[in-house]
Amino acid sequence: MPRSLAVFFCILLSASPVFAGVYTWIDDQGVAHFSDHPPAKAPHREVDIQPVATVPMSENLKQGRRVSEIRNDVQNVLSNSDRPVKTSAKARARERAKHEKTCDRYRQQLETIQSQLRGGYSNDRGNSLRQRRRVVSQKMSRECILG
Repeated sequence: MPRSLAVFFCILLSASPVFAGVYTWIDDQGVAHFSDHPPAKAPHREVDIQPVATVPMSENLKQGRRVSEIRNDVQNVLSNSDRPVKTSAKARARERAKHEKTCDRYRQQLETIQSQLRGGYSNDRGNSLRQRRRVVSQKMSRECILG
């Protein structure tokens, strides 16, 4: 028993610096100092240390469930909109031809812009050409490569 009591007092004494205050003051050169001992001659103030904020586990679980429900709802909406609509072979062929024509038009526009850039340009003209190339390239990527 005396042994456990001695261990208890050692732990209690070693934990006392944890409860010590933190002090701050500014010296003559304008440097801010922080310490666990107040300065002898300088005016100081004690820093109020806020306890660590913890979020209860129940709130984390509720939020996790809400996120999962929202994710499932989004997945359902996306999967419902991706279902192919039955179309005739002629309609599919028309759509494919229209798609190819659009992609060919984008390729032609990019080639034209590239040749204009290779041919020389002023700064303003080059900036507008590069901007057009960027826009056409993005459209082509979205509609032809990804789409």
